[in-house]
Amino acid sequence: MSADTSPSQPGKRRDFALKREVGMIGLLWASMGSIIGSGWLFSAQEGLIAAGPSVIFAWIIGAVCMLILALVHAELGAMFPVSGGTARFPHYAFGGAVGASFGWFSWLQAATVAPIEVSAMITYAQHYDFAHGWVKPENGVLTTSGIIVAVILMAIFTAINFLGVRLLATTNSAMTWWKVAVPLLVIIVLSFQHFDTGNLHAADGFAPGGLKGVLEAVSTGGIIFSYLGFEQADQLAGESRNPKRDIPFAIIGSMVIGTIIYTLLQVAFIFALPSSAIGNTWTDVSQKAYFTLFTSPFAEIATLLSLGWLATIIYIDAVISPAGTGIIYTTGSSRVAYGLSRNGYVPSIFEWTNERAVPWVGLIAAFITGCICFLPFPSWQSLVGLITSASVLMYAGAPLSLSAFRKQLPDQARPFRLPGAQIISPVAFAIASLVILWTTWNTDWKLGVSILIGYVILIGNRLLHLNEHRPMINWRAASWLPAYLIGMGIIIYISSFGPLSTPVLSFGWDMLVTVLFSFAIFYWAIQVCLPREEIEEMMREVVLPEEEGLEMIGA
Repeated sequence: MSADTSPSQPGKRRDFALKREVGMIGLLWASMGSIIGSGWLFSAQEGLIAAGPSVIFAWIIGAVCMLILALVHAELGAMFPVSGGTARFPHYAFGGAVGASFGWFSWLQAATVAPIEVSAMITYAQHYDFAHGWVKPENGVLTTSGIIVAVILMAIFTAINFLGVRLLATTNSAMTWWKVAVPLLVIIVLSFQHFDTGNLHAADGFAPGGLKGVLEAVSTGGIIFSYLGFEQADQLAGESRNPKRDIPFAIIGSMVIGTIIYTLLQVAFIFALPSSAIGNTWTDVSQKAYFTLFTSPFAEIATLLSLGWLATIIYIDAVISPAGTGIIYTTGSSRVAYGLSRNGYVPSIFEWTNERAVPWVGLIAAFITGCICFLPFPSWQSLVGLITSASVLMYAGAPLSLSAFRKQLPDQARPFRLPGAQIISPVAFAIASLVILWTTWNTDWKLGVSILIGYVILIGNRLLHLNEHRPMINWRAASWLPAYLIGMGIIIYISSFGPLSTPVLSFGWDMLVTVLFSFAIFYWAIQVCLPREEIEEMMREVVLPEEEGLEMIGA
């Protein structure tokens, strides 16, 4: 039963409750549909440019990093199956200040993925004559007409979400079968058509940038970005029929499938490149025929190999795959906003739902934010680094929360219990910090500005009393957070990934310092996390009333 079915009554926090109507496959495909998006269309090209053929190792490194973070989310999502979970776990463990911060990181990541998927659709659309004026060919930036088309596509994503989560899950499941099938088809066909292992040593060699080039490719080559999405099962946990069973399955399963597909795609891309498409270096742009200037990489390789039918399928998929991911992330951002409002961080109107149990105010906010993104970030590549940094910063809250709950709630039911969590959790936190380091200062300073904007919004909500629930700030439990954010900023600036011509921390030493710093922050945070009584009180006030009010459909 819904908690409140009287939308006309003023002052109500919710008009209708969320509904539990998403099954195991729906959750798996929600995560899988987010992982297989525009990343497969561009990351093989961007990764090869960044690291040469050694980018294959970057995919493996990225997969290990993300799988460790995914395992942490699997335990948390099954323990606390609440809508917008990634934004709320740190709130329960560390209170208001930390919860508000990580909630903003989570929303920022979710709200900016849809516009990057739209950019991917428009970039591939240049194949068609009617779309030639949408993108500037010299830099891939959207023109005025391209931005107008992008806004229209964002509006379509938003409109589809108004139809309700059940229809959305069903539609996404059908789209995801296609999204998985097309990359597999590309892998098989390209491997049989052209498989030149000599490309491993073409241009300026296998690993022109060495280990540093591989690590930069993990963050800036779109690799971590491609793996993003496993947490969508957490975001929809409040609408899952059987969250304790289905959430771990969806999170871990989607990461395993995604890793296999992306690694094989990179191998197929490298070996399928004709020698005429490779320059003297992997970054060579002196000839228009070189792969570095492809606007639709896999489709153009298929065309060069006289596989016109495959190129046609890829161009079709260049609409379906990004659209599916964009739609799901639009869904996720509205649920994160819902969770933030439940915790009192943003205005209470973000909890308003329509007769289809859709938190519609969050959808409108996601649409507006997505449209704004096209102005400072008008191309696919310009958004990748920012989203990667925001995402791993968001993920960093999960291992902290898991260890806090293990310490303070040892008897809490854990349908999925992560083996070796005492070791995996601090390692996962350090991994998140390393990925932020590898993203380089050129991107991370923009993340810093985005964080400051978020704090202005969060503070304004509290000062203007826009939400009747006013969470405790819990300054002691948040004491480690400013030290972490400022400390990471300093480390990145003086590292080999920073702007200094002669870095204070040379390559290798900067990573060691990052890991040691992360461990220090991690154990500091666990020492000052909320006591058991406060965590339990927060659960009674926030989690339980919501879960009791959720409508169970098809259980």
